[in-house]
Amino acid sequence: MAKEIERKFLVKDSWQPQSAGIKIAQGYLSTVPERTVRVRIKGDKGYLTIKGKNVGVSRAEYEYEIPRQDAEEMLQLAEQPILVKTRYLEQQGEFTWEVDVFAGENQGLVVAEIELPAEDAEFSRPAWLGQEVSGDVRYYNANLIKCPFSLWKK
Repeated sequence: MAKEIERKFLVKDSWQPQSAGIKIAQGYLSTVPERTVRVRIKGDKGYLTIKGKNVGVSRAEYEYEIPRQDAEEMLQLAEQPILVKTRYLEQQGEFTWEVDVFAGENQGLVVAEIELPAEDAEFSRPAWLGQEVSGDVRYYNANLIKCPFSLWKK
């Protein structure tokens, strides 16, 4: 079984991109707690991803490249709104951080994710890394379409 072990953190205002970002549009065909089914356009490619329920910071994950045209059509079937963000890759030691800068109804939210080989894997924390939000369901992308960051009470 494919398995994703991922930790998620807020990003401090001091962070500045070190590389060009890539635009991502993603929508959800299913957001039930037991599984999410996501369609994504990332650059010029389309992807279909099925993720299982989180168990700690781990969950089953299956991702398949699909034709971009199919992804565009599937986004029309997805729950609304479509999630829009720009992803930046930041190398830190042996790991690559994915820093997502959200747009639209989630503008102002910047989150960094790191995929790890094991739940207890050690990694260095960049100076721009803020509070860990791995277990906070509000920050799950599938939940950001239901309750966008712009609606949160500050």
